[in-house]
Amino acid sequence: MSFKSLIQDMRGELGSISRKGFGFGRSRSQRVVQDSCLLPVDAFKQSCWATMPPELLRDVLMRIESSEDTWPSRKNVVSCAGVCRNWREIVKEIVKVPELSSKLTFPISLKQPGPRGSLVQCYIIRNRSYQTYHLYLGLNQAASNDEGKFLLAAKRFRRPTCTDYIISLNSDDVSRGSTSYIGKLRSNFLGTKFTVYDAQPTNPGAQVTRTRSTRLLSMKQVSPRIPSGNYPVAHISYELNVLGSRGPRRMQCVMDVIPASAVEPGGTAPTQTELLHSNLDMLPSFSFFRSKSVRSESLHPSGPVQREGLLVLKNKAPRWHEQLQCWCLNFNGRVTVASVKNFQLVAAPENGPAGPEHENVILQFGKVGKDVFTMDFQYPISAFQAFTICLSSFDTKIACE
Repeated sequence: MSFKSLIQDMRGELGSISRKGFGFGRSRSQRVVQDSCLLPVDAFKQSCWATMPPELLRDVLMRIESSEDTWPSRKNVVSCAGVCRNWREIVKEIVKVPELSSKLTFPISLKQPGPRGSLVQCYIIRNRSYQTYHLYLGLNQAASNDEGKFLLAAKRFRRPTCTDYIISLNSDDVSRGSTSYIGKLRSNFLGTKFTVYDAQPTNPGAQVTRTRSTRLLSMKQVSPRIPSGNYPVAHISYELNVLGSRGPRRMQCVMDVIPASAVEPGGTAPTQTELLHSNLDMLPSFSFFRSKSVRSESLHPSGPVQREGLLVLKNKAPRWHEQLQCWCLNFNGRVTVASVKNFQLVAAPENGPAGPEHENVILQFGKVGKDVFTMDFQYPISAFQAFTICLSSFDTKIACE
């Protein structure tokens, strides 16, 4: 059997598993990144793949990874990682982080910084009736195309003194008690200040303390698989428009876990390598993470947000178009409808004049339809961080407009 036939045979077996495991024919909201569901491992035990030499197996998996570089065909890479522990470890070594590969493959990819020098093109669908927001990876230029790859879901919950946006990997279970919960966005009463919380620490050395929610969960004897961490990773603020002047909203994002040097040549940003597992022996599906309801004091100091040495994102200044009589930004065709929600964020210089790296758009968000918005991001922020920043733009801000 030739090497080419070997790969085709392997793809055939993976394809049959994918049709069972990935649910062909499901709605778009159900086709999610964490599609590494239970696979029939027994089907492989009697096949040639169980006894394949490690070197040959690695070569086959590398060829599959390099050829299946876009969704939906990239589901075959996820299937390979779900066969057994040995396959998973090899695939994890082969699949590079988005910074290097520009690909979103596993759930952890959504917590890792995007690629350098190019924008990952996504879009958000808003459902006004259910107060939900779904993030999709764009597979072509049409933002409303039904073949987009589902990435994240968020649901808005209005509280007496604040608003919470719960973020989940599962569009059918958007709650803090879900095993697919990965974080949340919380606003103040006016909707002018927001805090982004991650369900697990970006900084492995962060000190944590138990909070009131921990005691409540313990009293209810909730499963330890339920992730309920509160690790602040960003603070977003909108300037008050007390004079009622015309113009776009002015916003600022302090990224608590990303140094300002990350946007400079050779700079680096923290990269999560795995989601905490509740049971490392659980195969072949990718479990998510286990965490106690904790809060990082080192990342969330009391009083004003400390921004020294941290990456600060600010609005890119728009220009006034005399003929159109409106403020304009160059979205390179990705935004087609004028809206106060539209924005582009660039890195603010820490000290001194701005350099070329401070002109690069790190995140842009804009309206293309009644409830359709584009979201494009790049290094050093992740898809999760970009999504939360964009969610803050949806919240009502009477004092800022």
